[in-house]
Amino acid sequence: MTQAVTDADFEAQVLNADKPVVVDFWAEWCGPCKMIAPILDELSAEMGSAVDIRKINVDENSETPMKYGIRSLPSLLIFKNGEVVGNRAGAASKGDLKSWIESV
Repeated sequence: MTQAVTDADFEAQVLNADKPVVVDFWAEWCGPCKMIAPILDELSAEMGSAVDIRKINVDENSETPMKYGIRSLPSLLIFKNGEVVGNRAGAASKGDLKSWIESV
């Protein structure tokens, strides 16, 4: 299951993580965000300890999306060792998302 992250704990949960972290930048009003949410939950369960998947609500947390230049939703960033190593915007199929995560 994906877990929420906020501006306040972003550094601890994402930047200081000891494994890759996929961050889903989303909003309650975003239709495509709602489409990929269950897919990300499934991937989180399937990929287990290989990667963490976190969600950040851009309406409730404005600092982090601004820092990373998030302009469209959903936007997904992959962090490794505190650095962005992959990014993509928009909804995608489960297979596409899994391949993208595994390729980074």
